[in-house]
Amino acid sequence: TGHVPLPPGGPAGTPAVSPATEAAPDPAGATLAVLLIGPAGAGKTSVARYWADHRRVPTAHISLDDVREWVRSGFADPQSGWNENSEAQYRLARRTCGFAARNFLANGISCILDDAVFPDRPVVGLGGWKRHVGPGLLPVVLLPGLDIVLERNAERTGNRRLTDEEVARIHGRMAGWYGSGLPIIDNSQLDIPGTARVLDEVLARAIASPPNW
Repeated sequence: TGHVPLPPGGPAGTPAVSPATEAAPDPAGATLAVLLIGPAGAGKTSVARYWADHRRVPTAHISLDDVREWVRSGFADPQSGWNENSEAQYRLARRTCGFAARNFLANGISCILDDAVFPDRPVVGLGGWKRHVGPGLLPVVLLPGLDIVLERNAERTGNRRLTDEEVARIHGRMAGWYGSGLPIIDNSQLDIPGTARVLDEVLARAIASPPNW
């Protein structure tokens, strides 16, 4: 059937760096699990797709928003208010993303996941991602300026487009990642390929010295 069972206790582990490559690890050839964090309009999905498309090794892109929207009838849209239903569907989507990531990783396929994780909301924070994907998950924050995310949000359609007030509120909360120890990329002046190149540089440093989170 093509199904390969997950090995027992096989979540993402910290990428091994051999002594020969310790000075300048190359993330392009490593099997990685990356979590790209950022507000609406930061370019997470576009960057994640581009990065996954242009790696030398098999790489999957998993978007939490896409998985959440697998629920059609009865979809609990957080934009209509965060409640027990939207939280339950978020948790379910995150578990589903985590299982998919672990299955890909167990079969030698890297993963980049994207989600708007808030630093001040532990109930839907990084701990759940680490639990579902593994301690080797490498989180990176994508945080352009407010004017940039407002401009990008204006180009969105459907339920992915937020009000300017909501975008500003989310962006302000995301600023809490400064001082967290996580790597932050300000891609205000970067196009998608440029941001992907900086992401590789950030990941090389993270592989050599994993962030404490």
